[in-house]
Parts: sequence; C-alpha cells; structure tokens
Amino acid sequence: MQSYLDFEKPVADLEGKIAELKAMAAADQAVSIDEEVNRLSSRAEEALVEIYKRLTPWQKTQVARHPQRPHLSDYIKSLITEWQPLAGDRKFSEDAAIQAGFGRFNGQPVAILGQEKGNSTETRLKHNFGMARPEGYRKAVRIMEMADRFNIPVISFVDTAGAYPGIGAEERGQAEAIARSTEKSLELGVPNIAIVIGEGGSGGAIAIATANRVLMLEHAIYSVISPEGGATILWRDAAKAQDAATNMKITSADLLGFGVIDGVIPEPTGGAHRHPETVLASTRDAISSFLADFAGKGRLEVREHRREKFLAIGSTL
Repeated sequence: MQSYLDFEKPVADLEGKIAELKAMAAADQAVSIDEEVNRLSSRAEEALVEIYKRLTPWQKTQVARHPQRPHLSDYIKSLITEWQPLAGDRKFSEDAAIQAGFGRFNGQPVAILGQEKGNSTETRLKHNFGMARPEGYRKAVRIMEMADRFNIPVISFVDTAGAYPGIGAEERGQAEAIARSTEKSLELGVPNIAIVIGEGGSGGAIAIATANRVLMLEHAIYSVISPEGGATILWRDAAKAQDAATNMKITSADLLGFGVIDGVIPEPTGGAHRHPETVLASTRDAISSFLADFAGKGRLEVREHRREKFLAIGSTL
C-alpha cells in the first residue's frame, strides 16, 4: 500500500478515487471505468510531476526519509550475488545497524558496508533505525582492513540520521570509532565508492563515506546535522526545521555545486520508493562505471586520488 507524504495530498486524492473506481468495477462487472481511470491517472501523473519539479529542501528531506524507500538490504538483494555478511567487531559485540561483508558485483569480488534502517517495527528496532554504535564502525574498519589486504574494492551505502548518541555508545568511544573508520576509509589502497541512498547524517555517515567517489541519489540529503537538530541549536526551536533545511544546503544539487559530492543518481518522478527497480538499475550503472574507471590503478594512485579529492573541497569557492 502506497504511503503518501503530506505535500503529496493532491496525488493521494486522485489515486484514492482510482482505487475506489476499481473496487466498484470489481463488485459490478457491468460498470465501465476505463475512460475515467485513464483520465484520473493522467491527472495524478501530471500532479506528481508538478510537485516533484519544485520540491523544497525540507520536502526532499521527507522523501529521503520515506519508509518505503529502498534500503541497504534491497540494494544487496538486487546488486550483489554470493553475499556473505560478517558480524562483530572482535572487541565488544555485533551491531546490526551497520551491515558489512563480501559478495560479488557483476561477478567481481567486492566488500559492502552500509547502514540498514529496517522496514518494519521489528526490523527497525533490530537495526536501531540505522544509527550505529561504536562496534558497528569498528566492524566496518575490520571489513575494510580485510578488503585492503585482499585487494577488493569497497562499496558503501549510506543511510543514517547519525551515529547513536546514547550514553553506552559514548562510554565505548563513539567519536574515536567514527574517527578510526574515517581514517581507514582515507588510507585504503583499494578503490572505494560511497552512495548516499537516503539520509547522510553527520559523522555517522562520513565514517563510511570518505571515498574516491561519493554519489547521492537525487532526493537524498547529506549534512553535518539533521534539520531538526540544526534548528534546535540555531533558533532553539525544532519546529524551524524547514528553515534549517533550506539554509544548510543539504540537497544533492547544492552539494554537487560545492564539490562535496562527485555525482547525482537521478530518481524517477515520485522518488525512489515509487519505482525502486529504476533506481537500483541506475545505481548498478554508477558502480559499474566507477569500477571500470579505477580498474588497473595502483594502490598509491588510488590513495593519492582520494587525498587530493578531499583537499580540493572548498578550494574554488
């Protein structure tokens, strides 16, 4: 069942009428609804196109958080074969918020890292809504070290509101774990690509997004803090999140212009949640292009490319 965002109400009303007509026709086969359904469908499509042509940063934030948006598990299921997840950081425990392991992408061995938010109450609790604890980032470091040792490219899927801010996480060294994961991403001798598929929140995102190539889905967001958190700090009022989202420049178009990211993966009209197969295919193409571009590059060249890329951010502003 389609879940609608508040600004999608015109589309929801039209598609609701279509559903009513189809239910009526199912109950009475003599009723002809084709002409009316086609008319309403055209109006709904036009309304959707018009809405998504002029999304505000806050509306993009809502799309990035849509509960039906494809999550890490969907990308792994669609893009990766022979998937073998690995658990635990070998220091404290397993953290299900970050999924990590090895598989094959188009037949080529790859390491996969990413935050999993879950898509039901049970799985969201299991994965802590994609907010990782220190052991999650230490597990990511463990996988990256293995990938580096065996010369396997690393693919990261970023989707988190931020690292978990609980007392236990802080006691176990949350900031240090994020810093170590960021450091390991920077020093890898193998190519790594990071794709922000939903929310890219703060250090919790950058810990696995410090890559040779950083891409964002068109309606994803990437920021140092959530709009609500920024509004609370700046105006002491979380209700001003819409203003914060606009002023923080968190959209893919803004960040591409600033040179923070390297490219944008387009989404179909209505967002990735309406046509996930289209976004998954586009993501496959983007990863294939990246791996082809970096095939044959030496370890020093890969590391130097990544270093220069991040040092150049902001240099032309």
